[in-house]
Amino acid sequence: MAGMYLYLAPNLPPVESLKDTDYQIPLRIYSQDGEMIGEFGEKRRSPITFEEIPQPFIDAILSAEDDRFYAHGGVDIKGLLRAVTQLVQTGEIQGGGSTITMQVARNFFLTRDQVFTRKFNEILLALQIERELTKEEILSLYLNKIYLGNRAYGIQAAAQIYYGKNINELSLAQFAMIAGLPKAPSAYNPIANPSRALIRRDWILSRMRDLGHINQNQYAEAVAAPITAENHGSIITTDAPYVAEMARKEMINRYGLAAYTDGYQAFVTVDSRLQKSAEAAIINGLESYDVRHGYRGPETSFTPQAVGKELIALSTLAPKLETESEQASTAIDAGTERPSTDDETLVAFQSARYELEDWVAQLQALPTYADRYPAVITKVGDENLEALLGNNELIRLDKTQGLEKVRPFINENRRGPAYETLKEFLNPGDVIRVKRENDQWQFSQIPQAQGALIALDPKNGAIRAMVGGYDFGQSHYNRAVQATRQPGSNFKPFIYSIALENGYTPATVINDAPIVFDDANLEDTWRPENSTGKFYGPTRLRKALYNSRNLVSIRVLRSVGVSTTIKQLGKFGFNTRQFPHDLSLALGSSALTPLEVAAGYAILANGGYRVEPFLIERVLRDNQLIDLARPATVCDEQCLEQKQLAEAESQLNQEISEVKVEQDDPLYAQTLEESATEEAAALTEEELLQQPLPEAERVMDERTNYLINSMLRDVITRGTGSKAKVLKRSDLAGKTGTTNGPTDAWFSGYNASLVATTWLGFDQNQNLGTREFGGSAALPIWIDFMRDALAGVPEYLPRQPDGIVSVKINPDTGERALPGDPDAIFEVFREEMAPAAIEGNQGTSKVADSIEELF
Repeated sequence: MAGMYLYLAPNLPPVESLKDTDYQIPLRIYSQDGEMIGEFGEKRRSPITFEEIPQPFIDAILSAEDDRFYAHGGVDIKGLLRAVTQLVQTGEIQGGGSTITMQVARNFFLTRDQVFTRKFNEILLALQIERELTKEEILSLYLNKIYLGNRAYGIQAAAQIYYGKNINELSLAQFAMIAGLPKAPSAYNPIANPSRALIRRDWILSRMRDLGHINQNQYAEAVAAPITAENHGSIITTDAPYVAEMARKEMINRYGLAAYTDGYQAFVTVDSRLQKSAEAAIINGLESYDVRHGYRGPETSFTPQAVGKELIALSTLAPKLETESEQASTAIDAGTERPSTDDETLVAFQSARYELEDWVAQLQALPTYADRYPAVITKVGDENLEALLGNNELIRLDKTQGLEKVRPFINENRRGPAYETLKEFLNPGDVIRVKRENDQWQFSQIPQAQGALIALDPKNGAIRAMVGGYDFGQSHYNRAVQATRQPGSNFKPFIYSIALENGYTPATVINDAPIVFDDANLEDTWRPENSTGKFYGPTRLRKALYNSRNLVSIRVLRSVGVSTTIKQLGKFGFNTRQFPHDLSLALGSSALTPLEVAAGYAILANGGYRVEPFLIERVLRDNQLIDLARPATVCDEQCLEQKQLAEAESQLNQEISEVKVEQDDPLYAQTLEESATEEAAALTEEELLQQPLPEAERVMDERTNYLINSMLRDVITRGTGSKAKVLKRSDLAGKTGTTNGPTDAWFSGYNASLVATTWLGFDQNQNLGTREFGGSAALPIWIDFMRDALAGVPEYLPRQPDGIVSVKINPDTGERALPGDPDAIFEVFREEMAPAAIEGNQGTSKVADSIEELF
């Protein structure tokens, strides 16, 4: 024995390392307000301290695994003798004899091979562990490390996975169930093997009673409890899969594969309330578009095989026939007369039942998207239908449940007339979609179109909400950040902003008239037109923007110059290298993602400052802050106060540094050094979060920004975005966008606190339909989102900067109005660009005069 010790001891690992154990803990993603939105990693583990472990669970685990844990020194002699007997009799160790301390030694340092040297190593390590660690430390290591099935490592993870609760919220019966898992996590799994798990649980409860941990009443109550375990998966409290996946990729880029195992916690900038609103807005917007274009027919059909379609109606007789079948069996056993049931009907019922069971299996194989469940129709009448869900539930829908105005899809521009009866378009065996709404099932359909929504804080670029499609399970493609699409008229505010910085005013009049371009690079002559197909003649720049006049935009771009415009567009953060160097740029022919568009609009919303979108706000590990985002931020009133305080502090420090101190006074120098060290060490996480942030760079003149905001507010009050007036706010601005086809519908809008871009289209660029525009398809999504997002947020209009004047003008000419003109309207100008007073009929608008001949 001594020789074995001398042989093995030098190769044993140092048990002191257990004091610094790093568990494999998955990456967890949280919203800004602490809601869990994602978990990534092979092992589910949530370590807890010994003090957090309920005493009844400790009693349960010790009763099951090591009832003499507090009495032995790491090795149970009786158990070892049993193991030695097994070795002598069978030539191998079949198990047993391992104390919890020995299991800790095995789990942390050794393999699970059942060989004698490993068992001896366990003994030696267990003795060392008992000398180095307290019993509480040993038990804590064991309960946080042990594998308990279903990817659960540790008791806290097991409680969350099997019961959806924390360990301290479980009942006595549930404690015993989890305590039975270490011996054989698969064999005693309450989900996979409930009968064996129940036997194991009840045995542990009897051990607890026999050892005096519980009384007879507690035992009886616990063994009477049913099995309630089910797979709860990750405890995701806010559904934001596109956000979680984007954060996961960024964490892997930062920390490599260690991000999956080292217990990182990433807190993103997304607000859970806004995210939920964004998810709902996208789903509702896409389904509204889908309804406008008609019913495309069943997803698939399960063809009845047993006797015929009429047999499916027998499913409603199931309870009656099953009862009669049971009565018949009882009668036969008792030797009495069996009840009379049509044998042919029973045979038919059995055939139908087998077929329905097959249908349920097929339904369960179909995915559920956005809580729209697959259902197979079992019976259909003129006014109602019955359908079977994948959980074997039979539901009934009448025409008022989404079926009253169903019209068939013909193409993107046409629907057929509304069906008069359900039998006209539905048959038994058809697979449809249903959703639960207001405690009722409603007929539905999975949209083929897709959408995206991205919302930013314009002051620093933080992503507040992001949805990349109808359902992440349907497609992982994040259209909010990956789909490059033409923005159409959604791009015009950037063209107009540059025009305002190059001599134009909101009152500049441009002719909205036909124009023809012959270009050798084009396959055909280009004849751009407005979406209405009409031309409106001389139009002020403001009116051209809020009514989205294409011909005006083209003439403005031609006047300013394509090269000049592209060069200045770079300040909005766009990658202009891919932009077309032609006049189609005025109509949004460049390809941009919704995130890029929203980032550009953030500059319009925040007063003219460039901010960079970002998602991860801070990263923690072991509850310690290891990374903190420091985005360039627009300096608002609070920021200005901080700057003033910082400048005052800097001035004070400067004055202190000028105080003459004797060079040979080491005591004074040491005091200063110690004070600085203590001050740095005393900074808390909250104080770090309050440290001044770098200031965002101004990229747009303050007065130009004020003018374009004024013009974009008119898009909502009187232009193509007028549906947004339903929000009853005066501080909203934005722009619609529609591309040729149309294939893309956009709306981007904002106030001082939030900017959001919505997009709707097909992944394969199919036409949306001639009646679909940014204002009809994308804007309603934006409205639904902003209604929730801005609830309770006070209205705020930016102050008018110095150098802006308001002048009465003639709405037809854009020139200063004559005194007493009843049709005159107010317009805002940069002071030096305001139209001069006019005499008689002489026009003196320098800008209008200088460019008149171009148009």
